[in-house]
Amino acid sequence: MNRLSFNRRRMFITIRKLISAKSFGGIILFLSAITAMYLANSSYAKYYFELLNTPFITGFSEHILNMDAKTWVNDGLMTIFFLLAGLEIKRGVLIGELSSMRLASFPIIGAFGGMIIPSLIYISFNPNDTILGFGIPMATDIAFALAILLLFGNRIHISLKLFLVTLAVADDIGAVLVISFFYTSSINMTGIILALITTILLVLLNRQGIKALLPYMVLGFLLWNFFHLSGVHTSISGIIIALTIPITSSIKTKDFIRRMKIRLNYFEKIEESKNEKGLSSKQIGILDVIGNTYDAVQSPLIRLEHNIIPITTFIVLPIFAFFNAGVALSNVSMSLLHPVSLGIILGLTLGKPLGIFMAVYLANYFKIANKPESLRWVDIFGVSLLGGIGFTMSIFIGSVAFSSNELVDLAKLSVIIASVISALLGVTWLYIHLKKTNI
Repeated sequence: MNRLSFNRRRMFITIRKLISAKSFGGIILFLSAITAMYLANSSYAKYYFELLNTPFITGFSEHILNMDAKTWVNDGLMTIFFLLAGLEIKRGVLIGELSSMRLASFPIIGAFGGMIIPSLIYISFNPNDTILGFGIPMATDIAFALAILLLFGNRIHISLKLFLVTLAVADDIGAVLVISFFYTSSINMTGIILALITTILLVLLNRQGIKALLPYMVLGFLLWNFFHLSGVHTSISGIIIALTIPITSSIKTKDFIRRMKIRLNYFEKIEESKNEKGLSSKQIGILDVIGNTYDAVQSPLIRLEHNIIPITTFIVLPIFAFFNAGVALSNVSMSLLHPVSLGIILGLTLGKPLGIFMAVYLANYFKIANKPESLRWVDIFGVSLLGGIGFTMSIFIGSVAFSSNELVDLAKLSVIIASVISALLGVTWLYIHLKKTNI
């Protein structure tokens, strides 16, 4: 317990940073999506789509990767997003908001309901050729949803934000499983074997207590390449890398405190006895040792999560939105009454809130999981409405669910429409009920 106490404090800092960054990141994500939609339907559309289709070739000899810019974003850059999702899942399960089943079971059950009901609604409209799109209305975009909660400031209780974060983490687990099992193309056994060997090496690094992040990142890069070769979607490599990153630190908290006291006392004695201005060479050496000690007491997993939150939130996701949200409306020949569109829009706007709210309400009623006292049912329903904002993961799943470009564009447009409707419904509901109670 002592060994993890520093990491728990660091974890809470990371969670606060996660909520804050993703809240503001949601605004940037929205602006990126709006920009993409504008360019795709303006006189600059030609240049926008040329950018998406610009080829990028990397590699050497026979090992060459030739993909367009959009594919590099979806298969390459988005791996960082899935790496962060994996880190959040592992941290949440081991020492975070999912570590206590008594506390986590309530939002987890909500997430389960929020995946099942939208999928069933979609399948009811698409029982045949387009059934693979069932994963599209399952996901919740945490960045957009938190950005909306941010608009209400302190009127939103922190427990409601944590409910949404936990719900979204559990939601991510479901989305990752769906991508793993249902959105895999033809399998290349050589790639599978190489990916399996690399995964074993990552596990061995963890079991041997290697805390440095560089070896994991090097093997992770190889794992991404092997998954790309295998036909299994490369997003899974980000999850696997995250799950092998150690969560325990190199030294215990008590050792950290003892070593820091010794170094600081020595630093102070030198300061009192020296005559020259500035830091002496011995003091600089002590600071280097203090820096190394500080690194050693930190959890590699939490340190990595802490560092890539801003990268993912302010770079990866906005770029993904820019490259994927641009749908030329003139090219969408299918009606919004098409079964795919109806399944997505109704799945997100209707299925998500009903699935989340009904699941937690029934769980509380039958004493399967207890509603936290700090949460009100009206607020939970408001967050359930925001759960229909599926943007990032829904668009991502839509891009791998269909082979037809027309269906992909229709799915994207449907996700955008459903997300806007869900956001408006959630904001209106929360505004009315928060104003009534003046929280």
